[in-house]
Amino acid sequence: MKDFFRPLQRRHGMTMPITVKVILSLLLVIAIISVVFMVFGVRIISDRIVAEAQEKVRNDLNTGREIYLSKLAHIDTVVHLTADRFFLMDAYFSGNSEQVTAELTRVKEDEGLDVLTLTDQHGNVLLRTSNPGVIGDNQSHDPLVAMVIQKMKSLSSTTLVSENDLMMESPILAEQAYFKFIDTPHARYRAETEQTAGMMLKAASPVFDSQHHLVGVLYGGILLNRNHEVVDKIKQTVYHDVEYEGKDIGTATIFEDDVRISTNVPNEDGSRATGTRIAEDVYNQVFIQGKQWIGRAYVVNDWYITAYEPIKDINDKVIGILYVGVLEKKYIDIRQQTVYTFLTITLLGVLITLAVSYLISLQILIPIRKLVSTSRALAEGNLDARVDIRSGDEMEYLASSFNAMARALKKRDEQLKEFATKKIMESEKLAIVGQLAANVAHELNNPLTGIVTYSHLLLEKGPCDDSTRISMEKIAGQADRCKEIIRGLLDFSRQREPEKTLGNINAIMRGCISLMENQAAFHNIEIVENYQDNLPLVVIDHSQIERVFMNLIINAAEAMNDGGKLTLATRLDPDDRVVEVEFTDTGHGISEENMNKLFEPFFTTKDIGHGTGLGLAISYGIIKSHKGVISVESEVGKGTTFVVRLPLNGIMEEPENEPEIEIAHH
Repeated sequence: MKDFFRPLQRRHGMTMPITVKVILSLLLVIAIISVVFMVFGVRIISDRIVAEAQEKVRNDLNTGREIYLSKLAHIDTVVHLTADRFFLMDAYFSGNSEQVTAELTRVKEDEGLDVLTLTDQHGNVLLRTSNPGVIGDNQSHDPLVAMVIQKMKSLSSTTLVSENDLMMESPILAEQAYFKFIDTPHARYRAETEQTAGMMLKAASPVFDSQHHLVGVLYGGILLNRNHEVVDKIKQTVYHDVEYEGKDIGTATIFEDDVRISTNVPNEDGSRATGTRIAEDVYNQVFIQGKQWIGRAYVVNDWYITAYEPIKDINDKVIGILYVGVLEKKYIDIRQQTVYTFLTITLLGVLITLAVSYLISLQILIPIRKLVSTSRALAEGNLDARVDIRSGDEMEYLASSFNAMARALKKRDEQLKEFATKKIMESEKLAIVGQLAANVAHELNNPLTGIVTYSHLLLEKGPCDDSTRISMEKIAGQADRCKEIIRGLLDFSRQREPEKTLGNINAIMRGCISLMENQAAFHNIEIVENYQDNLPLVVIDHSQIERVFMNLIINAAEAMNDGGKLTLATRLDPDDRVVEVEFTDTGHGISEENMNKLFEPFFTTKDIGHGTGLGLAISYGIIKSHKGVISVESEVGKGTTFVVRLPLNGIMEEPENEPEIEIAHH
């Protein structure tokens, strides 16, 4: 080291090399950062892990709620659809009560309902599928039934059912709803020791006669007490039945008041902890105040990161609680492991930095200078510039990457030149071929017109039993096809510049539909028109745009030869100042291999003798000349959507050079 510092000695002392300054400065920064990280990093990591756990259970609660509500929605759908079958009431009042009973019993069993009951318009029970012998009682005291009678529309909600009503529906349900409270740590004090009412997912729907008069109410539901279908589905969907150290990592529970009536939280013996109760602090916030609880909570016999939210009835009154939670121990272990790992990495980093920083500082300056010099030469256009660094570290890798980049730039430059030359030659060839095709088509058009005309005249004049009629029909058909090909070829080769004026897109769409909807191809197609009102005028060539729309409509109809629905829509995109026109069919769709060929001339998927393959190519040329964009999205077996975007003023800020093609994958 003395020899190292000797060249830097001065008359009044010794200066410090820049390498040493860099090392000492780096060590000082590392020391400060390490202390800060060790003091605050542990706390931040701990808080972050807890926050992530809480965010996870919040999302788990959202999923659990959706599963819960989807079950309620299913019950509502079943009851509503069954009630809409008004012939059941007709059959009942006609004396065919056995038929009604059998049908409702079948629905109840098929859909897994616990209750499916029919009342008259005043709430008097006419029929119970779960307890046929008990009828005549009035259920208008049920808030759900009363509200359906009042509003005459289907409603669904979670509701409390008294022991008396459960006994009428079925003594088995009353027994299923009964709970004797089990002592639970941290639960609030209650004088009661048992619970007899049940909590039910319930839906009710009005029943109308053929004159739409209210003649009854059909209600049905599933008792949640000791029914673990919903909570087990939440657990399986959200936590996939994963275990941690022999315990289920996630659990779900439905509470009636503060009692677990449906749960997969285990007792010490592994049984379900039904009949146990919620902690008092959680109960006060969720049930009393009606707010969510996200945080740490004691659940039966262990600590969990939990999420609770109130369950409300049809009158917005809290009657229960939905819960999801994950074992806190897993996150405690993760936090400890992360902290230990963090501290170990920090200390090792400091030691390694002390050992290698000096060597690195000595070797880093020269490679950097070489890189700077070579990059400057490359920036000035010398694509043959290369840098030679053999340091055996990241600098050598960086130099290698730099050289690879330089070679790639040179290769790309050569490819671009070659590509440009090739494209110019292709464009010249296409121009010559297009001109030749147009000339040939023009020369063939006149004699072909004569063939078409006289072949049709011969068909009109010839007798019906003429043995040559079939041949004449083939001649006429093929001549017509040739004429269509020549017409498309001429149109494609001599596309004129659009004569733009202000045009009404909605009016053009309506005109196209009025021309096409009476044709045979549209007889089995439902046409839906969704046009935005007050759509601004667009700078367009009316006839050319009409041609594009007609072509897209005809293509959609041909894609639905067995019938379907054609949806036409217009809308304004105010941000891009464009009008969008959408054509959606429910046809056979377009395969992925054909998507990129759609706009190529003479490409068609139609049978031989049908179509020239020029329609979309011409349409694309027209839209491009209007500075617009035409895009397509399709799924085989589902249908196809074409979208035409036209700028209001005829100028698109960033016009596309090629049609945008999106393939839907499901």
